[in-house]
Amino acid sequence: MKLTLRGIVFSALFAAILVVFSFFKIPMEPVPITLQTLAVMLAGGLLGARYGFLSMLLVVVLTAIGFPMLHGNGGIGTVLGPTGGFIMMWPLSALMIGLLLPRIRMNGVLGYVGAFLVLEIFGSLFAYPLGVGWLMYKVPSYTFAKAMAAGCYPFLVGDAIKAVAATLIIAPIRQVFPPQRLTGSSSHSVIIKNEASAG
Repeated sequence: MKLTLRGIVFSALFAAILVVFSFFKIPMEPVPITLQTLAVMLAGGLLGARYGFLSMLLVVVLTAIGFPMLHGNGGIGTVLGPTGGFIMMWPLSALMIGLLLPRIRMNGVLGYVGAFLVLEIFGSLFAYPLGVGWLMYKVPSYTFAKAMAAGCYPFLVGDAIKAVAATLIIAPIRQVFPPQRLTGSSSHSVIIKNEASAG
């Protein structure tokens, strides 16, 4: 797999967007409400599967090795803390969005509804099984019901609002800048061939 410079730059940009979004939060224990999943949706929707995955992986890896990427915190303890299940799902969520969203024509009501469903399911709901399960593992006193109350139910409405916002942002941008143009890649390969004309 070859990567383009433009794709790497945009991956780093969207990683930075997630870092910034992590500071917009409503403190709750043990899982705060943040805009981080909006950044995941935007990365997958605008960069495509490969670079969306890369951008979110950058955040996870840099946080794990100690950079204060998530609301000023870093280190392996942050990645493997009570919210670790959600954090570890970010790259996969962006990957799935990047794979599925190009199959939807985002024009007209049905296109917007289809895009919303992809973003809501894979940008939000997709992470809850691991996120809630990991929360139960890290906080042994939590029953399934308590883990759902702490790590799922309070976030569902906000996640739906973020999916609506992401749809309204992604749809017009993709009309002008599809992921292949934005990242300088093709949908299958990032090999650039320079052909000299014979004269």
